[in-house]
Amino acid sequence: MKATDRHKLIDRINTLEGLTDDERSALLGLLREHKTYGLVWEDKPEEVVELLRNELPVLVEVKDRALTDAGPDAPNHILIEGDNLKALATLAYTHAGKIDVIYIDPPYNTGNKDFIYNDSYVDSEDSYRHSKWLSFMSRRLRIAKKLLSERGVIFISIDDNEQANLKLLCDSAELFGEKNFVGTFFWKRTSTPPALSYKIRRKLEFVLCYQKSYIPQRTFAQGYVDGGDAPLLNSGNPRGILSFPVGTVHFNLPDGIYSHNSSYKIELLDNVEVVDGLNANEFRAAGNFKWGQANLEREVSEGTYFLIKSKQFSPRFQKATKATKVPSNIIDEEVNVGTNEDAQKEMLGFNLSSSFDYAKPSSLISYLAKMPFWDDKDITILDFFAGSGTTLHAVMQLNATDNGKRQCIICTNNESGICENITYERNRAVIQGYTMPNSIEVAGLTDNNLRYYRTDFVGRNRSIKNMRRLVQLATDMLCIKENLYAEKKSFAGLPTYKNIYRYFEHGERRMLVIYDERYVDEIVRMISSVEITSKIKVYVFSPSEDPWEVSFEPVNDKVELCALPQAIYNTYKRILPKRRQKPIEPTEEEDALAGADDEEIGGLFAGIIDEVTLLNNKERGDE
Repeated sequence: MKATDRHKLIDRINTLEGLTDDERSALLGLLREHKTYGLVWEDKPEEVVELLRNELPVLVEVKDRALTDAGPDAPNHILIEGDNLKALATLAYTHAGKIDVIYIDPPYNTGNKDFIYNDSYVDSEDSYRHSKWLSFMSRRLRIAKKLLSERGVIFISIDDNEQANLKLLCDSAELFGEKNFVGTFFWKRTSTPPALSYKIRRKLEFVLCYQKSYIPQRTFAQGYVDGGDAPLLNSGNPRGILSFPVGTVHFNLPDGIYSHNSSYKIELLDNVEVVDGLNANEFRAAGNFKWGQANLEREVSEGTYFLIKSKQFSPRFQKATKATKVPSNIIDEEVNVGTNEDAQKEMLGFNLSSSFDYAKPSSLISYLAKMPFWDDKDITILDFFAGSGTTLHAVMQLNATDNGKRQCIICTNNESGICENITYERNRAVIQGYTMPNSIEVAGLTDNNLRYYRTDFVGRNRSIKNMRRLVQLATDMLCIKENLYAEKKSFAGLPTYKNIYRYFEHGERRMLVIYDERYVDEIVRMISSVEITSKIKVYVFSPSEDPWEVSFEPVNDKVELCALPQAIYNTYKRILPKRRQKPIEPTEEEDALAGADDEEIGGLFAGIIDEVTLLNNKERGDE
C-alpha cells in the first residue's frame, strides 16, 4: 500500500463519526495487518500528550535550590521536576545527540500500584494494562534515542512483567533495532528472596542494554586484566600466516639464525636472525593464530610486542597498556555491586523525612555508567525515571573516585513530594555532607554543582506575545544547552537590561540573548568594540528564521547567530504531537452518517473494511 493511500485512509477512519472506539480500532488494526513480525498494541491516549498539543514545555530554574559553591568549572548537574515526557521534550532542544549514557528504572507494571497512567494506578485487572505501559514507554524511548550521542548507550532495568515486551519494543526499527542490542545483564537483586514462594525464588532482575549506533569494535569493560603475557596460538582457530615486523619479537634464546627447515610449534616460512634478543629481519610464520595480519599490525602500532621463550617457538604477546576485561552478564558482589538490601541501607543513611522503597544501589549505576566508557571521564548521563536520585549520587561518587568531570541530568515528578523531599534532599546531602543515624559523619562531595528546574508552559499558538514569552522563558534552557551560567551585569562597558538583552561569560565561552530586536544595531556596535578570541553565541528574537544576518554582517567574524524561537519550534515540531485541527465542514459522507441508522452505518463500516483489504492485497501483489 502506498504511504499516501494509507495516510488518507487513516485520516478518514479517525474523522469518521458514528463508529465506536472498538470499531475504529479494528479498522486501524487492519491497516497494520500487512506487517509480518513485530509488537502491536492498542495505543492508549495519555493526558500529558493531549496537553502538549496546545502547550510548549520550557524549563525554569528554581534559584533558591541551586547548590553552586563548587564554582563554574565544576560539573553542573541538573534536576528537573516534572512529568518526564515534558522534560524529555525540553532536553531534545538542549541535548540532542549529547547524552552518552542513559540509565532508567521505569515502573515494572506489576499490577500492584507501581504504575500510574493518567493519574490512576494500573492494576492487574486492567485489560489494557500492557498496552498502556507500552504506549507510555514508546513515547519516551523515541525521544531518548534522539538524545543519545552516536556512541551512546541505554540501560533499562526491568523484571519479568514487561521484560519480553520491552525487548520486542526496543528491537523495533523505530527504536534501537535488533542489531544494536548489546545484551541482557542479570543483576542480583537480593540475597534473601521470599521464602514463601511456591514456584520460584527470584534473585535476579534484568538490565537490557542497547547502543545508539552499530560499532563493531566497540568494547565494554568491567576492569583491567591482570598483567602478563598471553599465548598467540589457539588450537581451535583456523590456520593462518602472519608476518612479524623487524624488532617486534623478543627472544629468550641465544643470538643466531634459526632455520625455517626446523620443527617448531609454528611453521617458520623464513629463516629468523636474532640479534641482541630481537628479530633482525621480518619473517613469516604459519599456525593457529588468534589474530589476523591487520589485527597484528594494529597491536604493534599500539606498542604490543611478542615473545619466544623457548626452542619450541611458541609465540606469546605482551600489550604495552593494560587490557580491559569484558564484563560478564552477571552483576553481583563479585564486581562489587550491591543488592536491594544495600540500597535500603544506603537510603536510611540519609535520615530523610520521607521513605522510598524502590531505590537501586548506587554501586549498580556506577558499574553500568562506567562500563561502555571505561577511560572517558567527561561524559553526560541521563536518568528520566530518577526516583530517589541514585543515578546522580552514583555519578558524583564516580567523579570523586577518578577525578572525573561527568555531568548528570535526572528527571522525576513530584508525586507525594518525591522530587523536593527525597531526590533533591538526598543529593543535597551528598554534596554538602551529612550525619548518618548512627552518628557517623559523611564528608560531602563538594566538587559538584546542582541546579533545580521545573517545567513550565507557553501557548503553542504562534502569536507574537507567545513567541516573545517563549524566548524569555527559554533563557534557562539556553544556559543548560551552552553549559554557561555565569551572568554578567554589563557587556562592552554598558549595563545589561533583562527585557532587552542578557550576557553570560566564563573563560572563552560567551553568550548573548537578545529579547528586543529593536536594539540589534546598537548591540552590533557594542560587539564591534570588544576584543575576543572566540565567537559569541548570539540568540536573538526574530519572528522568522532569519537571525538578522544583514544587521550582524559587520561583526560576522565575532558571532554565531541563532534565531529564536524558531530553533525551538523546529525541535518541538519533530517530537511533539500535532496540534488539533480546527473543526471542518462535514463531508457528504458524514452528513449521511448523521442521519443513518445502525444498519446503514454497518454497511459503511463493511465498505471501509473491503477498501482496506483491497489496498493490502494490492501491496502484497506489488511485493
